[in-house]
Amino acid sequence: MKPKSLSLTFGLLCAALALTSCSKQDNNATATSSPQKKLQLAFVANNAANFWTIARRGCEEAEKQLGNVEVQFRLPSSGSAAEQQQILDDLLAAGVDGIAVSPVDPANQVAALDKIAAQTLLITADSDAPDSKRVCYIGTDNLAAGMEAGKLIKEALPDGGKIMVFVGKIDAQNAQERYAGIKKALEGSKVEIIDVRTDDTDPVRAQKNAEDTLVKYPDIAALVGLWSYNGPAILNAVKSGGKAGKVKIVCFDEEAETLRGVADGTIYATVVQQPFEFGKQAITRMASYLRGDKTALAGGKQIVPTLNIKKENVAAFQARLKELLGK
Repeated sequence: MKPKSLSLTFGLLCAALALTSCSKQDNNATATSSPQKKLQLAFVANNAANFWTIARRGCEEAEKQLGNVEVQFRLPSSGSAAEQQQILDDLLAAGVDGIAVSPVDPANQVAALDKIAAQTLLITADSDAPDSKRVCYIGTDNLAAGMEAGKLIKEALPDGGKIMVFVGKIDAQNAQERYAGIKKALEGSKVEIIDVRTDDTDPVRAQKNAEDTLVKYPDIAALVGLWSYNGPAILNAVKSGGKAGKVKIVCFDEEAETLRGVADGTIYATVVQQPFEFGKQAITRMASYLRGDKTALAGGKQIVPTLNIKKENVAAFQARLKELLGK
């Protein structure tokens, strides 16, 4: 009886193991075939400039291609750090899986950004906060972009001259780096930077700053804008002051007015970023990272190259931009 009992017990144990194995296989098959969770991702800009319309289109393209991602694109209308922080807090409270943000005031937002990074995936785009615990920065190498702008300024002013620089907030990381790049590129040249004028992301104030400069410094040789809306603001000021074509303009980004100015020669050149790629890569890479591919945000930086747009290549660039925006 004892051998038979052992044989029976062994047989029952094998059967139980077989059933357990089948159950695990069934569960694995179910897990594999079940749809992935729909990720909730967000992109938070630093102001309401038209520049961000292009980044938004990139986010929408990524959302469309991925299919299992829902994207919230948020614009702080005032461009203030306080409003941006409220948007970030609201997104965090809503339980989003990841946030890409262009910090308004990175030096003073570190603690707040670190709080967000402790609770959800946080990356920066366009403007970095390198001292925070963000996982990665996606965007322009702004020091290099500033150096490109500096080269263009020297091209526009082969004999040198005085220039004024304009930007929304000089304490933003991208503004600091662009300005540093310009100064580096101009070292040893005959170009003299008089000063920097800020406007708190107010296009009306930006134009007034440029108009005041033209009056105060009648021998000014060029006006340089570091943020997207600065180009059109400077152009309007130069036109209203009757100095179109006489005072050179070098600026950033691809506002429609800026590109028209480049095309008709009233703007010497603009350094364009690729905000479409900022949006698309931010969403695509966050999704891949959250799905387990940690290489998607490896290295802490993903640099998107800039382009120098002048009269000879502006038409081709405008056609490409129209294609990206689906217009």
